[in-house]
Amino acid sequence: MLRINLLPIRQLKKRAKARNQIIGYSMVFLAVLFALGFVSLLQLSKVETVEASIAELQREEKRLEPIIREVDALEQQKQELERRIDVIKKLRRESSLTVRVMDEVARIIDNDRMWLQSFSQQGGSLQLNGIALDNQTIAQFMEELKTSEYVNAVNLNSSTLSRVSNRDFKSFSLSAGVGFPAEQKEEKTAQQ
Repeated sequence: MLRINLLPIRQLKKRAKARNQIIGYSMVFLAVLFALGFVSLLQLSKVETVEASIAELQREEKRLEPIIREVDALEQQKQELERRIDVIKKLRRESSLTVRVMDEVARIIDNDRMWLQSFSQQGGSLQLNGIALDNQTIAQFMEELKTSEYVNAVNLNSSTLSRVSNRDFKSFSLSAGVGFPAEQKEEKTAQQ
């Protein structure tokens, strides 16, 4: 005898397989949704924590704002005082330099053979005008100025014949650089 199975087993197996796949995909989808929900809750918690800390920092900033302004004002006062102190130090240093240069020139000048008519120092430059008996006296004076540790770069600007009390003399004009010995060494090193 022959048996014929009329039940749609293949279709039932396909349906069961499809149902199992749908249930599996649904479970995975729900797991992903659950994971995304959990992550979003964590992120919201972090955002709230950060916002709370920002608010706290803003309150702290407002509380410290007067102190910050006071510190800034004190910083500006400090800078102004430092600038004034630097100016005072510079003036003291430059006045000291002028005295030293005048002393060097007075020590070097030959009072029997020449005299100065003007002495002008501004910053690092020196201008001398005077009268000498002859060119040799001017040259000797320039050479001795070059040996000074406070005077450098001595240049003769002009030398002309002038008549004083019916005698012929040499009028001269010199320019030179002046500075403290350490500054001159630094300048020479920088130029090389």
